Amino acid sequence: MALKPFRLFDDAALAALQDEFRSSMRRLLFDLCDELDTRYRDQARSLHLAPDYFRAVGQALKLEHFSHWKVVGWIEELNDLVYFLDVRRQLIKERSRADFAESFLASCTEQFYEHTYLDELFPNRKPESAKLPARLTSLCTRLARSVTQESMFLVLGLPSSWFEQHAWRRKLAPFDLAPNFERAELAGWVAIGLEGARVELTHGRVVSTQWLKHPGPRWPGGLALGPTIIYRQDKTPARIVPTTGNAGERIQRARMLIEQAWPEGYRNLARLTNRIVPLKAKGVVSFSYRHRPGLSFINCFDRDDLDLVDDLIHENSHHHLNLLLRKAVLYHKDQNQEIFYSPWRRSLRPLRGILHATFTFTMGAILFERLSSWKARGEGRGASGGITLTGQQILRARFRCLEEVDSVRYSLKDLAHARKLGWLTPAGWGLVSALKREIDKVGKRIAPFERAVLRSKHGAELKRHRKDLAAARETYGPVRLR
Repeated sequence: MALKPFRLFDDAALAALQDEFRSSMRRLLFDLCDELDTRYRDQARSLHLAPDYFRAVGQALKLEHFSHWKVVGWIEELNDLVYFLDVRRQLIKERSRADFAESFLASCTEQFYEHTYLDELFPNRKPESAKLPARLTSLCTRLARSVTQESMFLVLGLPSSWFEQHAWRRKLAPFDLAPNFERAELAGWVAIGLEGARVELTHGRVVSTQWLKHPGPRWPGGLALGPTIIYRQDKTPARIVPTTGNAGERIQRARMLIEQAWPEGYRNLARLTNRIVPLKAKGVVSFSYRHRPGLSFINCFDRDDLDLVDDLIHENSHHHLNLLLRKAVLYHKDQNQEIFYSPWRRSLRPLRGILHATFTFTMGAILFERLSSWKARGEGRGASGGITLTGQQILRARFRCLEEVDSVRYSLKDLAHARKLGWLTPAGWGLVSALKREIDKVGKRIAPFERAVLRSKHGAELKRHRKDLAAARETYGPVRLR
């Protein structure tokens, strides 16, 4: 379905997109339950799945809950499980398992690019048909345990009342109380409900939600602060601990600064982000997951206040684009071909990576321009409790804005070429056109500050960046397919 022409900060259009998304996720849940009750009934029983209970969870949830990161992640994982049950069924019937494994590897490489499923099924990136049945069974068992456990705590009080009424006798796998890094859940604790409260199962101790912003008209889903993930020196997660210190206070100040300097961006943030998980990890950038909308993992310890504001907007922009991608097909024929140069990663990336980067860094450029103009108008003094950005931070914001304008314009040319190749749909081109309009406005507004940036300590870096972009264009040019 094509997107209508839109503005990036159209509150009504964004609300309508969320309503459509919620309805589609609710339908998907009940369709999956029907599949488990009919087509995959025997497999569901062998994995001790309870589609009737999953259906009861869906009926107990309110419609607005179907865009919550916990509910969406649960349904997406259940959808993945049904997909792999179907694959396992096909594999059993297949005459040539070698051919099937080879074809399935190609399919997984395309579908699960940068996903753990690919590692679980094909750790060596070879078909290995003899090992595939056991790996599929192991993956399905893991997913069945995960979706069952997560379903038990989405609606408080439902499991006990439902099991009593239905005399449920199936065997449940033991709960996995190891730390869950994707959901930021502490070892030995279980998250209960949707708002972020948790209970320690061994002692029954309950910790309530740590709200940064309670749900209300100006922040519909509320903004909660999650536990902190601590990383090792090799940039892998080591453990999850309760959040202490001033992380919450810093996020609050950053939130207020965005509200003062960029009201449209703040409204987007309020609608699309509802939980922040701090990261304590030197050199690890903030991130989010497509299937966990509204959940942002933010490095609050290794970045200064300007970086914190930028990271909040950047991850929210991923949530925004992922919502648009659920509404419409924006590109096709991508096939994970890493042939477009990314000015941000300084390496080749597939089309969807370039589209995501162009979208999110356009938002970043707008943010930096708004901070710059806000300060220039004499409003950036922190009088309302927001972050008081220093003169050096504002100078860096102006440098970052100019840098992002150049990078976005570089990638916009590649996206225009992708349209000529037939890789962008009309809806995708509509989005790219909207990004171009925004970056052109930013470019005009930031231009008066360019001379001062070039004379500053950031001048050499900006010149080098522009030289690198020119060299990349000479090296990679417009993409030509073989």
